[in-house]
Order: sequence, then structure tokens, then C-alpha cells
Amino acid sequence: MTDAAPPPADIQLSILAQFVRDLSFENPGAGTRIDTRPDLPVRIDANARQIPSEDGEQGLYEVSLKIEAKAIVENRNIYVTSLDYVGIFRLTGAPQNMIEPILLAECPRILFPFARRVVADATRDGGYPPLLLDPVDFMALYRQRLDAVAAQRAQQPTGQA
Repeated sequence: MTDAAPPPADIQLSILAQFVRDLSFENPGAGTRIDTRPDLPVRIDANARQIPSEDGEQGLYEVSLKIEAKAIVENRNIYVTSLDYVGIFRLTGAPQNMIEPILLAECPRILFPFARRVVADATRDGGYPPLLLDPVDFMALYRQRLDAVAAQRAQQPTGQA
């Protein structure tokens, strides 16, 4: 008889709610004729926090997907939009070392199509072609975050109390 590895944990991820926490659309270029293709810088960030539960339920998390986008022509903002899109998730059965990657990579991947639609609708309703965001590799963004934290720690002097 051989020792078998324990079976993988039964990880369950459920989305309990999703909503727009904050949406802003500024239109300083309204009515301006645009003859050139604008620069469209986009910034995307994901954050997560555990939600304390009054009844002691464990595994509730709020994941926030923040998207900021601009249309810029000749160093002038044509429009600026900012979205904070939130999902409330229940995560159970995950080993401790998998919780952060699930919350900061998998949950934003689930939320992204909905947030993308909100941004597209906001830009279209502002009088411009809808801004259709390219797909995002949230695992790559998570790894970049880990690398940035590691680099920051490496720059800090050691041995200080």
C-alpha cells in the first residue's frame, strides 16, 4: 500500500453580488471636432478585502476593479472616465496560499466583462464611439504586483527595528 497525496481541496467560489460603486464621466471635449485618432491610455487595478460578518460567516470578500480611461488629442483631454466596479464573493475550501491569487486574478477576470460594458456604455452615452477595452491578463497583473512588492522590500534596509 502506498501513501497517496491528499485530494485537492474542494474550492468553491460564488459571486453573491456585483455593482457599480462609483462611475464618473467627464466630457471637457464636448462639441469638439476630432480629426485624429485619440490616444487612449487605460489603467486597471484590482483590490480585495475580507468582509467581516456579523453572524461569523467566513470567506466573504469584496473585490474592486478600478478602471480609468482617457481620450487625449494634442495633449488635451477629450473625455475622462473612471469606474469602481465591485463584486461580493464567497470563497471556501481554498488553501491559504491560493486565496490572494483567486481574489486578485480570478475574481477580477469574472468581473471584467461587466465592467467593460459599463465603460463602453459611458463613452457611447457621452457622444463618442464606445471604448471597448481589450481583454486583460489579471494573473500577469497579479504577478507584476508581487514583483513590485518584492523589489520594494529588497530596497528597504534590513535590521532596523
